Amino acid sequence: MLDVKDLTIEFHDHLAPETVVFDFCLHMEPGEIVGLVGESGSGKSMTALAIAGLLARHDMEKRGEILFEGKDLLSCDRQQLRALQGSRIAMIFQEPMTSLNPVCRVGWQVEEALRIHCPQMTKQERRQRAMQALADADLKDTQRVYDSYPHQLSGGMRQRVMIAAAMVCEPKLLIADEPTTALDVTIQAQIVELLKRINQEKKTAILFISHDLSLVRQLCRRVIVMQGGYIVESGTVDDVFYRPKKAYTQKLVGAIPECVRQGTKGNTGKLVLSVENVHMGFVQKRRSLFEKKRRIEAVRDVSLSVREGEAVGLVGESGCGKSTLSKVILGLEKPEQGKVVHYSEHPQMVFQDPYGSLNPAYKIGRILEEPLRIQGGFPAAERRRQAQEMLVRVGLDEKIADRYPYQLSGGQRQRVCIGAALMLKPKLLIADEAVSALDVTIQAQILELLRRLKEEMGLAILFISHDMRVVYQMSDRVVIMKDGQFVESGDTDTVYFAPQHPYTEQLLLAAGIRT
Repeated sequence: MLDVKDLTIEFHDHLAPETVVFDFCLHMEPGEIVGLVGESGSGKSMTALAIAGLLARHDMEKRGEILFEGKDLLSCDRQQLRALQGSRIAMIFQEPMTSLNPVCRVGWQVEEALRIHCPQMTKQERRQRAMQALADADLKDTQRVYDSYPHQLSGGMRQRVMIAAAMVCEPKLLIADEPTTALDVTIQAQIVELLKRINQEKKTAILFISHDLSLVRQLCRRVIVMQGGYIVESGTVDDVFYRPKKAYTQKLVGAIPECVRQGTKGNTGKLVLSVENVHMGFVQKRRSLFEKKRRIEAVRDVSLSVREGEAVGLVGESGCGKSTLSKVILGLEKPEQGKVVHYSEHPQMVFQDPYGSLNPAYKIGRILEEPLRIQGGFPAAERRRQAQEMLVRVGLDEKIADRYPYQLSGGQRQRVCIGAALMLKPKLLIADEAVSALDVTIQAQILELLRRLKEEMGLAILFISHDMRVVYQMSDRVVIMKDGQFVESGDTDTVYFAPQHPYTEQLLLAAGIRT
């Protein structure tokens, strides 16, 4: 069905040509699921976009063959490609909120491929097909979803809408490019099960691209490993994951988070944070003029303490109240009831998206100096010295101080974010999904950095994540949150291997930790 032969992709937008994919080869049979893995910049997404016919830049050269059902896509003109895109070949992207049109209702967007490829269908027939596609994507209350705008749906629902839109014409090849990144572990498991069912029922071949090797292991039959634009290893999932031959593959597999304790257990130092019976709610905006206002209880009677040198994991699905609680702790939101007491100065936060957290107009040195500049009392030379020391401390070269954020990799940017958060020497660091969007090897490096800083500085860390395996590696204690409440808390080993609450059991099962 799909046969890619010696695909090479080369850019000509610099002084010298830059090759990003070298002699890529792939053969897929109808109904087969193949995984494509590798770190950022390895060429995965470029390869996928080329197969989907979405690389049409004038400064790019593509060589080789992409044979789909016997037709070479590289020799097709724009009209021929449009006839295939959405009908025979479909693609699901990583971030549905940026892929869906925010000003169009979901139903209209799901029907778009039908309007293009099935002009003979009536409006009612398109509507029925779209409603069925939404139902096939495990979306309940399809009428409400059909009439909603993307921002009115949860992240998991938006991703299902993307899948419904991709499958509405029943394509033979589905390219899924990081379709579960930043989703809760339970939603990830549901999306993987949905893709499995689509594959079995529709006989759709799936090219699954992800940096989450655990999901690739669950879903795929074969896997291809890429590094620097080259294929370094390929084979069955069992061969590649359990008997890797290449050093790079061994490195990737070795970085998969497992439930193995890393480092030493946190000490019981001085109290740095006390949260007592905090309650926080808000009124949800109305979706229409006649809809009644609805109050959301985001955080309900929550109490928490964190001590020096201790890492406390906070786990729960999207909407459970984790981020609202972190805002209350930092003073960005005022609790309606209860109190938050800090026993140290300058608590800081590290966010999920390092690129969105860094000022793109400032060089890295200026970004690191900014907290000292705001605090006052630090001469320019002293600010520069401390910024350079912090770069070294977080494992970066001092020369990076003269670069801009866009000139750094994702892992480097996250290290800069951590360094900026530590400039005022806080005793409490809140890490909100700080590694969820990073490659597995970079993720392991950032976790090791946080563990080292915790021990060296006596740093207390409130580690918020949906990744149960990462939380186990990082945390001394774990708190499980659901619907604004803490449903279980305790020592990490106790919570993971002797859970008391059914919801905790559900999270562990979804993560593949308990069977």
